[in-house]
Amino acid sequence: MIQLDRHGDIAVVTLVHGKANALDIEFCESIAAHFESIEKSSARAVVLTGQGRMFSAGVDLLRLSEGGVDYVRAFLPALHRLYQAVFFHAKPVVAAINGHAIAGGCVLACCADRRIAARDGGRIGVTELLVGVPFPPLAFEVMRYATAPQYFSDGVLSGATFAAEQALTRGLVDEVAEPSALRDRAIAAAEQMAALSPRAFAMTKGQLRAPVAERVARAGGDTAATDIWTAPETLERMRDYVSRTLKKS
Repeated sequence: MIQLDRHGDIAVVTLVHGKANALDIEFCESIAAHFESIEKSSARAVVLTGQGRMFSAGVDLLRLSEGGVDYVRAFLPALHRLYQAVFFHAKPVVAAINGHAIAGGCVLACCADRRIAARDGGRIGVTELLVGVPFPPLAFEVMRYATAPQYFSDGVLSGATFAAEQALTRGLVDEVAEPSALRDRAIAAAEQMAALSPRAFAMTKGQLRAPVAERVARAGGDTAATDIWTAPETLERMRDYVSRTLKKS
């Protein structure tokens, strides 16, 4: 599921989970565990990337639609753990967005401190409302944090996805690189941040992201979102979405 390499002081985490790097319980927990381990390691920064034309297609809707209520109730805490481990990671995190970053995959990319997308690599955006599910509190706040304010409402309500250059304008990415140079550029960005004082960086990052933690705490957990995700009509809508989009031959 995860390929972990080192480039000097930089940990390179490559997502390798099927064709789509779709987020299921096991994958979420594996990514989170790797980030938690890296935080305790000698690595000074992290690069997160995918393989081929896929960063991550987001939540594994087929697993959710087939697993039903019990699976959804187990999945949402795993998803929260994933976003928490990456977004609040004390060390610098750079997302090298090699391909499509859709829905939960876009949120995962937006958890990084810096996001570099491959030119013509794929589409980037959050499609949750097209599926019929709301954003869990932390996912919503991550998108609010990352997106340029004037584009935030449109981005989350429209369900639209964007090419890298459009994503740059909207704040979903910070830089666009040629595909052949993406990994090197991401490592260079990670090395630049890794050269800063680790304690000063961690404190400053915590200060920047404290409002996110405060808003999530005020939201009072994922209960309301879970109620909608597990509602019979939501699961039926999810199955219909999977049938219409993911099972096309």
